[in-house]
Amino acid sequence: MRLATLMVEAQTVVAYRMMGMAGIWSVTAYEKQRMVSEKPAAFIEGATAATLAIMRAEPTHAVLEAAIQPLERKATSNRKRLAKRGFRK
Repeated sequence: MRLATLMVEAQTVVAYRMMGMAGIWSVTAYEKQRMVSEKPAAFIEGATAATLAIMRAEPTHAVLEAAIQPLERKATSNRKRLAKRGFRK
């Protein structure tokens, strides 16, 4: 369920950003840079958390949850931030 939620959150963020690039949605000038620069940190944090969970011999579902938690946080944060901006006037 959490993977499905992450997928929906991520696709919503992509939609907002695409509409922003098309001039339909209000986004800041830094949105293009932000969408590239934020990913490595989230993936590294997730990989680190998953590695630590593996080293602690946690079950597979716990390893997966550790890996996706930073991605969930970032996607949800982005969706909420972009949703507040609204259509370009």
